[in-house]
Amino acid sequence: MIELKHLTKRYGATLAVDDLSFSVRPGLVTGFLGPNGAGKSTTMRLILGLCAPTSGEALVNGRRYASLRRPVHEVGALLDANAVHGSRSAYDHLLCLARTNGIGPRRVTEALERVGLTGVARRPVGGFSLGMKQRLGIAAALLGDPGVLIFDEPVNGLDPDGVRWIRDLMRTLAAQGRTILLSSHLMSEMALTADHIVIVGKGRLIAEATVAELTARYPTLEDAYLTLTASSVEYGAGRS
Repeated sequence: MIELKHLTKRYGATLAVDDLSFSVRPGLVTGFLGPNGAGKSTTMRLILGLCAPTSGEALVNGRRYASLRRPVHEVGALLDANAVHGSRSAYDHLLCLARTNGIGPRRVTEALERVGLTGVARRPVGGFSLGMKQRLGIAAALLGDPGVLIFDEPVNGLDPDGVRWIRDLMRTLAAQGRTILLSSHLMSEMALTADHIVIVGKGRLIAEATVAELTARYPTLEDAYLTLTASSVEYGAGRS
């Protein structure tokens, strides 16, 4: 489980995350939505301990990420698919991560097979397309078989078959009881993938509801998103 409690992050005069509180529960895909600059990526970085909150806290399974003894085995994340050493092969990239976390090479092979990269496992990552790098990043997130997974725009660069694959993978992982936090700008795809939706704007919570609840109030998830985010810009971000 992921819990945010009055999480706030300032960068000088800029308030990137503003008193943000919500929970991401196991067994569900939670869609994390908001306009560019809404604070989604900063929030994910705060959850993963990549930056320190100004106030409040982000907890994974009741603890701060930095206090987890075996973090890769509890939390998997993909924030930037390009954050890889271009001269390494896909296999060697994962093997380095595995060896530093007490994971055997067999798991590397399994992870590559799961994301469909077995045929290019020995090729340098620098020659990969963005979609292939996204798949490699997902393999890295799955390497420790964690119960909590965080993905920032994982469908970027994927073709339609890849997008469908992501959808099926997220649903399968959630059905296994894992906690999934997934950001995306593709509303139609989020409507098919997510169970629960969290919408933020200007660093604050705008809405938190199930997909069914939102689509009962609005014609589509996209209509809900556009209406709620437009209201937050006009009247200031609030809660609903």
